[in-house]
Amino acid sequence: MRDFHLPGRSAVYAENGMCATSHPLASAAAIEILKNGGNAMDAAIAGAVLLGVCEPQMTGIGGDCFALVKPGGSEEIFALNGSGRAPAAFDAQVLRDAGHVKIPENTAHAVTIPTAVDGFFKLSERFGRLGMADSLVPAIHYATHGVPVAPRVASDWAQAADRLQGAARDLFLFQGKPAQPGQMFRLETQAAALKLMAKNGRDGFYSGPVAEDMVDTLRGLGGAHTMDDFADAEAAWENPITGAYRDVSIVEHPPNGQGAAALLLADILAQFNLAAMDPFGVERAHIEAEATKLAYDARNRFIADPDYMAERDYLLTPGLGAKLAALIQPNAAMAGPAALAETVHKDTIYITVVDKDRMAVSLIYSIFNSFGSGIASPNFGILLQNRGAGFTLEEGHPNAAGPGKRPMHTILPGMIQQNGKTLYAFGVMGGQYQSTGHARFVSNIVDYGMDAQEAIDGPRCFAEHGELRVENGYTPVVAQGLADLGHNVTTPDTAIGGAQAIRIDPETGVLMGASDPRKDGTALGY
Repeated sequence: MRDFHLPGRSAVYAENGMCATSHPLASAAAIEILKNGGNAMDAAIAGAVLLGVCEPQMTGIGGDCFALVKPGGSEEIFALNGSGRAPAAFDAQVLRDAGHVKIPENTAHAVTIPTAVDGFFKLSERFGRLGMADSLVPAIHYATHGVPVAPRVASDWAQAADRLQGAARDLFLFQGKPAQPGQMFRLETQAAALKLMAKNGRDGFYSGPVAEDMVDTLRGLGGAHTMDDFADAEAAWENPITGAYRDVSIVEHPPNGQGAAALLLADILAQFNLAAMDPFGVERAHIEAEATKLAYDARNRFIADPDYMAERDYLLTPGLGAKLAALIQPNAAMAGPAALAETVHKDTIYITVVDKDRMAVSLIYSIFNSFGSGIASPNFGILLQNRGAGFTLEEGHPNAAGPGKRPMHTILPGMIQQNGKTLYAFGVMGGQYQSTGHARFVSNIVDYGMDAQEAIDGPRCFAEHGELRVENGYTPVVAQGLADLGHNVTTPDTAIGGAQAIRIDPETGVLMGASDPRKDGTALGY
């Protein structure tokens, strides 16, 4: 239990329903959906789409999504992969011939076909109660009337404002300047697109004037995108993958998501007695950093569109975690992993909702970079993701860019089960950090007995790009101890990621919600 003399926040408890997001308006909108007869899926979609208005630098309908769903009255978990593909006419050789060693992140070449919208319609049709038109009402309202910009959103906005180009500068800047805390932000052009989706279904986005606006914009910037690419966009139902950590099971998405890397990382950490270590001390941080390097090296070599993977299940090979753990030196840092296919910062939102019937939704939704590609369609104000920057241009690599392929994705929703029951729906934002964040969240709960809020609040570190990025929550003594082991210790410009979680008490059914103080959001229940 936290020390109530010190700043912090308590977990939120409720019985009938719970939502946790990174923005209070989205959490409130989701709860209103539940109170008005919707279920967890209706509420999750409503909150997620609204977050594209509340946090436009993080997400939007021009992006992708992944979801895990546990229906009420069942413990079976379903996975929905709403990640988009490169255009059918995409030619990576054109970029290689132009001298590029990676896909330029702020160009039309980096824009894969946004598939979150198709995912939302599929999720609503299969699991929702009210329908998409009702789920879109909150986003339409706030896009039309405006939202006051939250502090963390304003901070991110200022850091990424120079990524915006063309029409996006008119839509997402205020007389050329980023939004300030409390300033009202409206996106009336996108409200018009949402209304067409509510009226015409997925065709309101993937055909007609909205799709034409996106295709014309991309083709005008040299993209190979066509109306057929948008019409053919399709989210896919998949079987989730699971891995054991101590006495719980972690549920993740299969490739092209990086869920297998999270499970491998957890398997490596399971070889160590972390419970005997200070949760925020040098030893645990060092072991986690070294395990991250090894798991991410495997990720970078193998994870891609599963249709192009020769060894799809390699990271789940029994005994692999133990073999990799044996490479970790307790008193010395190793060199970093192989170069990542993606080398840029990512922005993402995560939302989880549990309803009175105990349907649980774990949903993550992103446009990749802050403000995505920086390209927006002028007529409907849709920021387009740059997930194609997640490809590599290395010929022969399973994650090499190619026509109709899906890139390796960093975003992943999670769940935790124990004895056949679902205990947690959770997610950790932060691009590449997400696999490490999943493993750390689970370890904080299992090894250290933290509740969901404590597990989220604790300081984070992350081994990335030859650095060990250490948040200010660690003491200077710990940072120096890590440096003494050979880590290149740096302080990140912003806090590492964000997280939300909901716990379902297996005995009482009471819900506990938690939301990361690194963001502006909250958990709400009723």
